[in-house]
Amino acid sequence: MSNKAPMINLERGEWLQVFRGITNATNERTVVANNIPQSGVGNSAPVLTYEHSKSIASALVLANLNSLPLDWAARLSVGGVNMNFFIVKQLPVLPPDAYLEKSRSGLTWAELVVSRVLELTYTAWDLQSFAEDLGYDGPPFIWDEERRHRLKCELDGIFAQMYQLDRADLEWILDAPEPSASFPGLKRNELQQFGEYRTQRYVLQAYDQLAQGLLPDLVP
Repeated sequence: MSNKAPMINLERGEWLQVFRGITNATNERTVVANNIPQSGVGNSAPVLTYEHSKSIASALVLANLNSLPLDWAARLSVGGVNMNFFIVKQLPVLPPDAYLEKSRSGLTWAELVVSRVLELTYTAWDLQSFAEDLGYDGPPFIWDEERRHRLKCELDGIFAQMYQLDRADLEWILDAPEPSASFPGLKRNELQQFGEYRTQRYVLQAYDQLAQGLLPDLVP
């Protein structure tokens, strides 16, 4: 990751990876990162660049930055409303070699992560170049809120395993008791909308599936 301004190939239909520079530890998520079509961005959307294997590396880091385990660490680092580069550079982002290891399911962590990032990211034609960089030449994926939420929870379960968290650690990260509440905004909103803290249930289910050597599969 670098905070140097990237060189953009305008003819190719380049894409950028950015993160939200304004945040708050009381939000549902502290770190919000995404890939966007080539465009001008202000200082509230800092750009991340990569020296090697840009497409794969960006997909892996994108999933890592948006994962609940990393977000929990970020909440302990943000003292105001600015997600500065010096904070991002200190976040516990997993090293590239970690993704080459195999999960108990038999697939590498990279195989588990990239396919889900592709579906969550490629929902419009203006990110076609990103999809092609990942080896996908089909149409954009349909935006389905329920399916997207479950895919995100699968990724959270995957990263909990990659960080080698035991189940008790993950339960604490998801729902620490007062006064150390982890994600009170997320929990409150889901209780109001769905009558349950469904993210907690889904993430633990995905974590348990992986622990049993199964592929995380929350999508009906």
